[in-house]
Amino acid sequence: MTNSNIEVLAPAGSPESLTAAVRAGADAVYLGGNAFSARAGARNFDSGELKSAVEYCHARGVKVYLAVNTLLLQDELQKALDFVSYACTLPVDALIVQDTGLIWLLQKCAPGLRLHASTQMSIHTPLGALALSEAGIRRVVLSRELNLREIEEIHRAAPVELEAFVHGALCMSVSGQCYFSSVLGSRSGNRGLCAQPCRLPFSVSGGTGHDLSLKDLSMISRMDELSRAGIASAKIEGRMKRPEYVAAAARASRLAADGEPVPPELVKNLGAVFSRSGFTTGYPDGKLGRDMFGVRSKEDVTGATGAVFAELHGLYNHEYRRIPVSFRLTVQKERPVVLFAADRDGRTARVSLGETPRPALSRATDEERCAEQLKKTGGTPFYADEIVCEIGEGLSVLVSSLNRLRREALEKLEQMRTRRAEIPFQMCRIPEAGTHTAKKLRLRARFANTGLPPAAKQCELVYLPYDTDLDILQKLKADGYPVALEIPRGMFGMEKAVRARLSAAKEAGFADAWAGNLGAAALGRELGLTVHGGFSLNITNTAALLWHSEFGLADAELSFELTLAQAAAVGGELPRGLLLYGRLPLMLTRNCPAANAGGCKNCETAPFLTDRKGIRFPVQCYGACSEVLNCVPLYMADRLGEVRNQDFGVLRFTTESAREAEEIIGRYLAGSPDEGEHTRGLYYRGIE
Repeated sequence: MTNSNIEVLAPAGSPESLTAAVRAGADAVYLGGNAFSARAGARNFDSGELKSAVEYCHARGVKVYLAVNTLLLQDELQKALDFVSYACTLPVDALIVQDTGLIWLLQKCAPGLRLHASTQMSIHTPLGALALSEAGIRRVVLSRELNLREIEEIHRAAPVELEAFVHGALCMSVSGQCYFSSVLGSRSGNRGLCAQPCRLPFSVSGGTGHDLSLKDLSMISRMDELSRAGIASAKIEGRMKRPEYVAAAARASRLAADGEPVPPELVKNLGAVFSRSGFTTGYPDGKLGRDMFGVRSKEDVTGATGAVFAELHGLYNHEYRRIPVSFRLTVQKERPVVLFAADRDGRTARVSLGETPRPALSRATDEERCAEQLKKTGGTPFYADEIVCEIGEGLSVLVSSLNRLRREALEKLEQMRTRRAEIPFQMCRIPEAGTHTAKKLRLRARFANTGLPPAAKQCELVYLPYDTDLDILQKLKADGYPVALEIPRGMFGMEKAVRARLSAAKEAGFADAWAGNLGAAALGRELGLTVHGGFSLNITNTAALLWHSEFGLADAELSFELTLAQAAAVGGELPRGLLLYGRLPLMLTRNCPAANAGGCKNCETAPFLTDRKGIRFPVQCYGACSEVLNCVPLYMADRLGEVRNQDFGVLRFTTESAREAEEIIGRYLAGSPDEGEHTRGLYYRGIE
């Protein structure tokens, strides 16, 4: 029995985990099918298992959210639509999505399907949430890095349901903005195949040696604070974890959500079954730094004993009684004994013994005796909420007959509850691939500071930090630099300040802005700027490009996780480009790795992360976040002839000096090979 306004949402990576979640008290579960799930390594559900899972949950009043939350390549769109079409027949209660192309298609194919924006969409600002709400999204799963004050600010600004993580693993990177696994090994986190390189030894000077590994989050004991901040659903991470973990986290969350104390032994066992050096509330409290970092230690592993698992298994041995049912029993002379069972959704099951009651030889059946038997709903998801007995005088009904009536009525009612109306789905036409023809490739350049080389004047746009001094911007513009402003990819708590700086820049005559996040794009749109979409919008198919075109972008960079051939096959008319030079940003992280060495100081000279092989990865801070950069730059100057159907290419300068940038731009203008160490990124080898 539940009484909380905040939803307890549990992971279900397998059928057994689903049972554990439901029986431990979850209000809803999220799960994936055999494709397009951001946890491709989980057991997941085939079509038959998915149907059974939805029926099982719906019978018990539990919602099912299906995760189709990976980026989709052009040739996968039809298969994804076929899968969602099947899900609509079950039907699932909502779809969790990341790919804006899928959103664009589903709003045409299935406008009645409820869509939830995955945390992979990197939504962390009020305007980002508002933009998705206006685009028809019903719920936004917020970035894990937000603090409670920032969540409340988003809640006040956007009329959309908000979901936040309450317990489980924390990625070092903002979800949807990590390319570490794909760049290093072609296993894309945006495709559900992250190899978790961040859990390996990466160290900054003075750090712990695991400076990309965070402790797990746990806000279970503070569920009320999440609710007060505006969170409608408290999400437990863990589709890759054991059923016992799922049961422990779901039961603890259920108790906390209902305002009941969580037994200390359950808290202890939850930590024992999985943690990384304990738990943290650093992000919701806004307290970043060394205390948030942790690894899976030997003590953490050995704490998960057989006895702990056995005890946690007991949490889901029995049904969780959550469905109130009303009984009405009629026992009248010369009439069949009839029992009605009704739930609160208007379903009524009628069963009868098929025989009339017998005259009582000794003790007549009375209301108290009947009610006693009807209350015994153990082993079912029902509990007796109201019992009305209409008993004639001097009549007798066997206890076994009453039990049979109750059992048959509840079985019939449970079966009725599995049936739901299908969500209408009309297959729509998928936008064609490869229909865009570009003219001569133009160059754009991005700089981390204002030390610009003269060659940058030959670029069509030069992106500089949004907070560059206006006097400097004016001077550069007067000197012939085509200046545009870069809005930070990470704007946690900064929207108001960024708006003020951009507004002042616009008044000064700077009308172009780069946006690598939907919240940033919405801000640029609000201010009437010409918005150029960045690589981190993760555009990988024609439909996604169309969605962003309708959103108001002037042009967009495609994802650098595409191969050159895949990028060339993206259709549509919106001008597009590719990142063609620079140290690829492997991670966007709010908790700077350098903070693990005693504090991030927005270093003028970038600190370095060093891996176990001695390879160094620069770290740069900008906006509210830091970027972990690749050890070597992407270089494509000598391969420009193979870059097809792209209107522009972006040269992204981070650690280079003005002299080095001058030389590199010259090489791109001439199509010259590079003499130093470099990478071709993913443009030839692609991702899984």
